[in-house]
Amino acid sequence: MLVLGIETSCDETGVALYHTERGLLAHALHSQVAMHAEYGGVVPELASRDHIRRVLPLTRQIIDQAGCALADIGVIAYTEGPGLAGALLVGASIAAALGFALKVPVIGIHHLEGHLLAPLLEPNPPAFPFVALLVSGGHSQLMKVSGIGAYETLGETLDDAAGEAFDKTAKLLGLGYPGGPALSMQAGRGVPGRFKLPRPMINSGDLNFSFSGLKTAVLTLAKQQTLDDQIVADIARAFQDAIVEVLAAKSLAALSQTGLDRLVVAGGVSANLQLREQFSALSACRGFEVFYPKLEFCTDNGAMIAFAGAMRIKLSSAKGWKFNVRPRWDLAANGGYP
Repeated sequence: MLVLGIETSCDETGVALYHTERGLLAHALHSQVAMHAEYGGVVPELASRDHIRRVLPLTRQIIDQAGCALADIGVIAYTEGPGLAGALLVGASIAAALGFALKVPVIGIHHLEGHLLAPLLEPNPPAFPFVALLVSGGHSQLMKVSGIGAYETLGETLDDAAGEAFDKTAKLLGLGYPGGPALSMQAGRGVPGRFKLPRPMINSGDLNFSFSGLKTAVLTLAKQQTLDDQIVADIARAFQDAIVEVLAAKSLAALSQTGLDRLVVAGGVSANLQLREQFSALSACRGFEVFYPKLEFCTDNGAMIAFAGAMRIKLSSAKGWKFNVRPRWDLAANGGYP
């Protein structure tokens, strides 16, 4: 069965074709970063309008790439939530219209489930069960994943998510938009240990996160310095060290608490090279396996939605043309789906 995946939750338009027997056939992504950079962040109305312009041309592109026809599509999966309401409505509308025209089922997918399952697209996918660390601009969560739809929240952020803290801290340091990649690049030039920042909630005894205080600590530190390029890089390194240490400590605690020995690290922040190096080093000395998506599938993309749709359709009797969006949506409740 051929599944078309459509992702329009925020500022990236992603489409992909996944075949349940042949795997991922084609995918394409358009990023709106250049457009939003002028405003220093995502402008929801502009994001929605750009999705309208991009989805159908990208769909035609991947159909040609895969050597398929529109009529070959058997299921359409789209991001139902969470995300920007207007942006989600674009994907839902196009998916529903295509489903109606082709007379094929349309299924809404949880955005975080897409990220969580993205490492299963790799040649050596993790087996269930595993612990998943989801780290992105809007979410930082630890989950126990027993199977498709079997998700238990172990811990989550109480305020700023890790990616959000990266972006806000980058803005404090004058690094522009998008902040996360810019800050990570500066951190790569920074001197480890020159500055010391707090590790929020690292000894809290639970698996929750809090990063807003870390951002405030950076602001206080920056005000005490005469900022030049090297000091900015050193502060960026101290910030990134703190984030990575907290994420690693909480993930190790989650593995210990669940008794599992497989860890999935997914979401936009999972592309951070220092984070990957830390987890890979820990897995080698602590005896657990760690899995990541390809770098191109860390950020929002259609491939993860198409794959999640293929997994979900096996569990569903969906036959209609669903039209619904959920800007806020708890993944763990009822396996994420009603």
